[in-house]
Amino acid sequence: MPEESGLPIPPRASFEPTLPDDPNLINLNDYERVAAERLAAGPLAYFTGGAADEITLRDNRAAFARQGIVPRVMRDVSTVDPSVEVLGRRWPSPIWIAPTALQRMAHPDGELATARAAAARGVTMAVSTSASTDIADIAAVGGPRWFQVYLLADPGARRALVERAVAAGYEALLLTVDLARIGRRERDLRIGFRIPVGVDIPNVAIAAGVSPEDVASVAFTDRLTWTDLEWLAGFGLPVIVKGILHPDDARLAIEHGAAGIDVSNHGGRQLDGAIASLDALPAIVEAVDGRLPVLLDGGVRRGTDVLMALAMGANAVGIGRPVIWGLAVDGETGVGNVLDLLRAEFENAMALSGAASCADLTPELLA
Repeated sequence: MPEESGLPIPPRASFEPTLPDDPNLINLNDYERVAAERLAAGPLAYFTGGAADEITLRDNRAAFARQGIVPRVMRDVSTVDPSVEVLGRRWPSPIWIAPTALQRMAHPDGELATARAAAARGVTMAVSTSASTDIADIAAVGGPRWFQVYLLADPGARRALVERAVAAGYEALLLTVDLARIGRRERDLRIGFRIPVGVDIPNVAIAAGVSPEDVASVAFTDRLTWTDLEWLAGFGLPVIVKGILHPDDARLAIEHGAAGIDVSNHGGRQLDGAIASLDALPAIVEAVDGRLPVLLDGGVRRGTDVLMALAMGANAVGIGRPVIWGLAVDGETGVGNVLDLLRAEFENAMALSGAASCADLTPELLA
């Protein structure tokens, strides 16, 4: 378990968001709009799209709109502390970077740019198995980091992949469990999406011992069971189970060795019609009953979204696509701007709702 002192958090007074000069880039939605103008059609479809009719993709956002904040007033919010503790590390805010594949499709520096922006702010970055950069090179940037695991079908390659992450100093493993098959992503199908020439998936290739050109032949397992969670926990790192939507699955995850739960529907990219992450959150928080941290990703675009998720019991909230939009717009600087904007919005929402710390964010704040 990493020490809390691994990355010092600057005093509250020293946090000043790095805001973009462009007045048309003042929130995450602006970054999405500008990124859509700059990305090639194939990568744009890949990063933007969801499965089938994209009902779940849209509902992840709509779920936040269905909530209402009931602010408290006449409370001392002259100082607001947005920090939280997750798996023994004190985070400067409850915002973390959810795993997103193939980031070099958005910017030549890809995951390295994201890692630099995250490390500079003490933000935990979850790196995808399908990253387009070697996980050892990402680790060399520094900063708190997790490794997202897709279990490969070949047992030897599966072990080699995890062992590389452990050796590179990743602090936790994030096991994605909602990929028994690839969702039917119709935007990709319509445009005939292919990974661009020059963008590879090196970590899968290295683990499987194949060339980058042959990585498509490497299969993820379609036989994932709870015993696989036990196997992964045997590597000695905390394992967060990503893709839980049912409270009974949260209980089973705890029984089989999970150190955390990530409430997620894969950004609406897997089973269309699946419940929104935010709608699934309360029942899972109840099932977990404080035994381990509950994270959430899916649809987060505003500081008020972060506030709502924490008020409903989440310990931290991940963003995926907004990081890609920042990367596409301005590389490392763009990712940093996205992180700073969201944190600044969150702190503002805390103060305006009467919350001086994240402990003050309770269900009573929501209608």
